[in-house]
Amino acid sequence: MEVKESGADMRAALRRFEERAPEIVFEWHDVPTGARGWVVINSLRGGAAGGGTRMRKGLDRREVESLAKTMEVKFSVCGPPIGGAKSGIDFDPADPRKHAVLDRWYKAVMPLLKTYYGTGGDLNVDELHDVIPITERYGLRHPQEGVVNGHIGSQEAVKLQAIQQLRTGVSKLVDDLEYVPVAGRYAVADMITGWGVAESVRHFYRVHKGNVDGKRVIVQGWGNVAAAAGYYLAQQGARIVGIIDRHGGALRPEGFSADEVRGLFMDKEGNKLRLQDMVPFEEVNARVWDLGAEVFLPCAASRLVTRDQVDRLCAAGLETIASGANVPFADPEIFYGPIAEHADGRVSVIPDFIANCGMARVFAYCMRPGADLSDRGIFEDVSTTIGNALEKVHARDGARTHITRMAFAIALEQLS
Repeated sequence: MEVKESGADMRAALRRFEERAPEIVFEWHDVPTGARGWVVINSLRGGAAGGGTRMRKGLDRREVESLAKTMEVKFSVCGPPIGGAKSGIDFDPADPRKHAVLDRWYKAVMPLLKTYYGTGGDLNVDELHDVIPITERYGLRHPQEGVVNGHIGSQEAVKLQAIQQLRTGVSKLVDDLEYVPVAGRYAVADMITGWGVAESVRHFYRVHKGNVDGKRVIVQGWGNVAAAAGYYLAQQGARIVGIIDRHGGALRPEGFSADEVRGLFMDKEGNKLRLQDMVPFEEVNARVWDLGAEVFLPCAASRLVTRDQVDRLCAAGLETIASGANVPFADPEIFYGPIAEHADGRVSVIPDFIANCGMARVFAYCMRPGADLSDRGIFEDVSTTIGNALEKVHARDGARTHITRMAFAIALEQLS
């Protein structure tokens, strides 16, 4: 069924998708700490569902439900054709008991992970250091084993090949200096989502007969996604002029050099920017929105970007927003609330389900028989997938605004 592309029709279709109850909700209470957690499986489309595990204090079931639905839309872009899911734990990730909480959490959800649900890293939960070692200890061959079992089916040889390719492709250290600043130090999982965000910007300008060289960029966050996206764009000639995260930030109207951004990427402490002359958060938050940039990368937590910030960025020359964070705008709606729609009508907003689909795409790619697991094979497949999605949007309507609206219309056609 074709979803009409007018704003009203698309919003109505999105609301129906948003209001549809998820198929499965698993709720968990951790007695030793009081932590709570949820697995939300929006649907078992294709026999399985996938979505990462996040942790933050104050997280609730509604947030997990919204992210599960976002994952289902994302899979319409990057594959595989399965349902969306998400895991979320309401607990302070700075608490020293974090690892013990995660250990008990994965033990509790192990039956789902062995049958039809695949997970990975997300906000404050690391794929390589948390998810994989804990789930392996409980007998899982890979955190996506449930997707392999539920979606691929009963051919044991095919399933074993998919699991082996997943184990190799996601964790492999990248040696090709086209994709990392230093060979053998960073894994695919560390870099690939940020790579996809940067490639979404490059492809957007390519499709619209431009390029990123000289574009000024403001980055929100400096974790794996934000820092990697900033690094890749700087390598392509963009100028990072502002960085803001919850600990402070940096303001450099003339832009950091590519070598300086490389240093900021390599020197970060976990998800924290490390800079000798760090600007306090209050100051950077007061000034960065008026600094002047063509590109904005919201790559921190969900629902942070306000209408006032959008308007100030636009007044200072904004052209493009590439959504590295899931659901970046501070709307109560799961999809395309008033702030998201306002931004979509003013500038080119590349939606989260295209811009940050890199890790999900790697999972899908590694499940394909005989996948090329070279650095180039993995990274260029993500780039091609994102480029194809933006070309499909452009083919429907070549305008530079309402890109998110058009992308949602295309996704809903595939899901209906």
